[in-house]
Amino acid sequence: MSDGQAATSRRTALKFLGAGGGAVAASALLSACNGAQSNTSAGGVGAFPSTPPWRFTFINHVTTNSFFVPTKNGLADAAKLLGLPEPQWTGSTEGNVSEMASAMSTAINGNVDGIAVALTDNNAFVAPTKQALAKGIPVIAYNATAAGNYPLTYVGQDLYQSGFLMGQRIARDVTSGTILVGISQPGGNNVQPRLDGITDALKQAAPSVQVLSINTGAEQANELNAITAAYDGHTDAKGVYAVDAGSTASIAQLIKNRGIQGKIHAGGYDTLTDTLNGVQSGALDFTIDQSAYLQGFLPVLYMYLFRLSGTLVSPPFTDTGLTFVTKENVGPYISANSRFEGGPKNDLVPMPSSIPLPAATGATH
Repeated sequence: MSDGQAATSRRTALKFLGAGGGAVAASALLSACNGAQSNTSAGGVGAFPSTPPWRFTFINHVTTNSFFVPTKNGLADAAKLLGLPEPQWTGSTEGNVSEMASAMSTAINGNVDGIAVALTDNNAFVAPTKQALAKGIPVIAYNATAAGNYPLTYVGQDLYQSGFLMGQRIARDVTSGTILVGISQPGGNNVQPRLDGITDALKQAAPSVQVLSINTGAEQANELNAITAAYDGHTDAKGVYAVDAGSTASIAQLIKNRGIQGKIHAGGYDTLTDTLNGVQSGALDFTIDQSAYLQGFLPVLYMYLFRLSGTLVSPPFTDTGLTFVTKENVGPYISANSRFEGGPKNDLVPMPSSIPLPAATGATH
């Protein structure tokens, strides 16, 4: 999501909350939060007052996808930190929007205390979001958001900008010819903006490059077959890339299986084990870390504070960032094998002896 899109989303939410049926929703939110507070007493977590055992629900589009392991770790950690029950994790296993919308309606009818939803579709979640707000249930978008909907905020990567930066990175290595780009759900708000960003960046930086998108499907187990078939049909491709976690890991496996490391450029998203190993070996030029852990941790924290404050602490738009992971900086990801990136270790991760210089204040990314 670009800064302009984020501002539009916030204006849309404010417009709904501030007029017509939105005024009822705003009143319901305030009443629900204040009503919950009236039943509490001192003695909560840290310096906070005690609260009811607020129940939060996360609606996801690929509930069993390994990308979201750190997201689930994050939401569980935040709930434990705040003394709340672990949020429910539900939705669809294969990107079925109807199943997601049904899961969201179930949560609303069950009077949960907050909903985080990946808004992968522009239309399916508008009515449920309005219904939730009207019942006093805060709604936060995470991982993907949608123009024209009314979440209180968005927690996730600026998807188009990340794709644009990835396109610029590709143009450093590939200046002409065809590249293959795997995408798990063409048109989905969680991945399509990245592909659009790549395409737009290459039009500017390397206009002789042709982008051929490959529909790899939402089911992670089948993505390797889709990527392999696409490569077999285009062995003259100059690069193989992806805009989702499973497709990127599949590219790393493809390059290893076919022994084509060094013969083709490659890269993608996220920090699955095969992906990190591919970066370390040189099979992948890079992968992009979007902080999946924060996409679970922060929505829980934001919904908690929103309710605790009676809506006064409004959750901020949060870009969870973009880090290019390359052979030069992949070491800590692999050695830590941390639950923050989906690994099994819960150990304290040691700090490096020095911290890389971040982008200067005022930079556009």
